[in-house]
Formats: sequence, structure tokens, C-alpha cells
Amino acid sequence: PQSPGSMPGRDGPVYPARTSYIPPMQTDVRIEAIAHVIQLAIAPVFMLTGIAALLGVLTNRLARVIDRARLLEGHLPDLTGEHRHVISGDLRMLSRRARHINRAIGLCTMAALLVCLLIALLFVSALRSFNAAQVVSTLFVASMLCLIAGLVSFLREVQLATKSLRIGPH
Repeated sequence: PQSPGSMPGRDGPVYPARTSYIPPMQTDVRIEAIAHVIQLAIAPVFMLTGIAALLGVLTNRLARVIDRARLLEGHLPDLTGEHRHVISGDLRMLSRRARHINRAIGLCTMAALLVCLLIALLFVSALRSFNAAQVVSTLFVASMLCLIAGLVSFLREVQLATKSLRIGPH
């Protein structure tokens, strides 16, 4: 014989006595909510991809600045007079550029981390059914502010690089 909890009753089927049972309609609603969150998360994921590309550019620029500074520092002990003064000035400029690039890398990385938190919060809020609109909005604005500040720092570094550019004989 079947157990009393699993036998169909007169008013319809009786579901097994389990505490984790989710009726089919509630499961469909949860799947729809998750599908909606995936749609919402696409834009932040594209933003994350753009920030990652920007970080690649920034780290390459920083590597070039470091390589150039090491090369100039290697020549510094052999130089005297005007040449030493020029190379010392170049090293100071490279140091300023490196600081701006480093700041841009830090700010863009913070922007990417905030976007990751935003995406995670979107999914958690859908699974736990709570309204995270205020926190999500705050994370997005904070991410944008970090990205803007990082881009401003990057722009400043490019301006310094262009200002220190010397082409042709000196």
C-alpha cells in the first residue's frame, strides 16, 4: 500500500510531506526571475569587459614607463653635466607618469570590483527575493565614479607623456 501522504485525495493529489518541496508554479517564477537577472546583468558584464581592456592598456603603459626608467637609471652613473641633468628630468617625468598610471589602475580595478559586486547582488536578490535596487544603484554610481576618476588619471598621464615628447635632434 501507498503511504497516506502520497495517495491522491478526493480534492486532488496530496504531495509528499517534505519541507523542501516547491510547487511547480513557484519554481517557474524563480526561473523567470533568474532569467530576468541574467538580462539585467548583461550590461554590467559588457562594462566589465571594457574595464578589463582598459586595464590591459594601462598595465602595458606602466610596463613601458618602468622599462624606460630602468634603462635611463642604468646610464645615469656614467653621465655628467647637462646629460645627467636631462636624464634626471626624464626620470622625474617618468615617475609622475607612473604615479598617474598606477592611480588609474587602482581606480579602474575598484570600478571592476564594484561591478562584480553589483552582478552578484543582482543574483542574490533574485534568489532571496529582496529589493536591492538602492544598493545596486549605489554600486553602479560608485563604479562609474571610479571609472571616471581612473580615466581622468589616464588622460593626465597621456598629457604628461605628450608634453615630455622630444622628436628629432636636441
